[in-house]
Amino acid sequence: MTDSSRFTITAALPYANGPVHIGHLSGVYLPADIFARYKRRSGSKVLYVCGSDEHGVPITISAKKNKTTPQAVIDKYHDIIKKSFYDFGISFDIYDRTSNKLHHENATDFFKKLYHDGVFLEKFSEQYYDQKENTFLADRYIQGTCPICKFNEAYGDQCEQCGATLDPSELKDPKSTLSGEKLIKKKTKHWYLPLNQFEEWLQEWILNDKKKKWKPNVLGQCRSWIDHGLNPRAVTRDLDWGIKVPIDGESGKVLYVWFDAPIGYISATKQWALNNNEKWEPYWQDSNTKLIHFIGKDNIVFHCIMFPAMLKAHGKYILPHNVPANEFLNLEGKKISTSRNWAVWLHEYLQDFPEKQDALRYVLCVTAPENKDNDFTWKDFQARNNNELVAIFGNFINRVFVLCHKYWDGKIPATNDLQKIDTEIIKKIQEAPGMIGNYIDNYKFRFAIQTFIDLARAGNKYLADTEPWKLFKEDELKARTETILNICIQLTATLAILCEPFMPFTSKKLENMLNIKIEDWSSAGNVAKISPGHIIEKPSLLFSPVEDEEIDKQILKLKRDS
Repeated sequence: MTDSSRFTITAALPYANGPVHIGHLSGVYLPADIFARYKRRSGSKVLYVCGSDEHGVPITISAKKNKTTPQAVIDKYHDIIKKSFYDFGISFDIYDRTSNKLHHENATDFFKKLYHDGVFLEKFSEQYYDQKENTFLADRYIQGTCPICKFNEAYGDQCEQCGATLDPSELKDPKSTLSGEKLIKKKTKHWYLPLNQFEEWLQEWILNDKKKKWKPNVLGQCRSWIDHGLNPRAVTRDLDWGIKVPIDGESGKVLYVWFDAPIGYISATKQWALNNNEKWEPYWQDSNTKLIHFIGKDNIVFHCIMFPAMLKAHGKYILPHNVPANEFLNLEGKKISTSRNWAVWLHEYLQDFPEKQDALRYVLCVTAPENKDNDFTWKDFQARNNNELVAIFGNFINRVFVLCHKYWDGKIPATNDLQKIDTEIIKKIQEAPGMIGNYIDNYKFRFAIQTFIDLARAGNKYLADTEPWKLFKEDELKARTETILNICIQLTATLAILCEPFMPFTSKKLENMLNIKIEDWSSAGNVAKISPGHIIEKPSLLFSPVEDEEIDKQILKLKRDS
């Protein structure tokens, strides 16, 4: 193990104001998990961190709406989110929360350092104020008419109709969502991160240094922000819920969530280190460590411009090595909307499809929105489960196990003389780990999973072409059957290793069926991994078909609940 093989992998902190849905899993947590699992299997030292973002304005809105407290909201949804990730095999080394005391202390110290180093600008500005509620309003508490599409219920930070990012001052006829009253502007003081002072450095670091390393969609969005010119951005806001601004005499002000949330990655790492008697510093302060942020496209500006500027200003942390952001996953041709309940919630999916975690992981990887928005449909989910997982992957495994038990009582036969068709499939077995690994290294998860299923497909074709069930009937050809089934078992062992990053539950099933211990990635492709005479377990089905009635029920549920 060398320092150069250390990875700090982060996944965007989900807001603890609601459950997580398939869009979250597809765009962020699944690709991050695939990458983390693969790197661990490859021998790298990996720390995969995440946690609940518990200081966002949506949490206070949810609390008011449900007549409860922000703490009650975050406690409820933190548990739901954490369990959903666990149930889907997301292999975080720690899933933390930003309400923890350690994070409050860490974010406070981070702010203090920049404050005492003179990084921040202190400015007075006029902001919208609700006289009836006697409070300054966060952007999400302000509604008005969008200046672009004229939607009359646009929020102060974004129009959910056209997707435009907005400033409250751009809205026409702004009013409070708390009282419904028209707003006045009132003077208030805040501290700003002068992003304009980092513009030249960011341009060189991103558009030159990262030009050939980062995804085009990420570079394109960064270029757009930089080309339009960066402006100072407030790191504090007038709000009661959050991390208090650590300046004497300043009450009713907290750190802006965009500022405190990414610091949560560092806090989670420190918490992990305390829990495991480890050092946190190598994961954030060693230049040989590669910091990888997995996010959706709506978080690009925060992880590629703002957080790097914060880290640069602090001076004691490494910068992101890569930020492989994904686009959005739509649902049945429409944008996923949590407010309209147009979503497939992870905890509800497992109620309707128990033990089918890997089926969803597989389909979401195959259809991942890596370079453009993509669409999830229940019919496609059914087709891919039935036609690919059941008919290709599962069918190959089942045929191999059935034949081994039928002819040799589950005892693996030896190989004999190889024919051309054998060497061709062996070549595919030996090449697949490198191809899949290379795709994962380059964040091309769709190509990786496609290469995997192609290998299973090649196994099916090999069986169909060699027809061992016919050869076994003739005494002089039984030795040929032994070679075929040995190769198929070696292929099965390789598939068990290669599917672990994508379908960990299936990998575990195969490990038990093969009666072996799944080893590191380098053991995949070894066509002598399982020795002759080794006994395998009796076959059990890896996957089961999804019936039409189940799909009709899901489509009806979407239409009924939205």
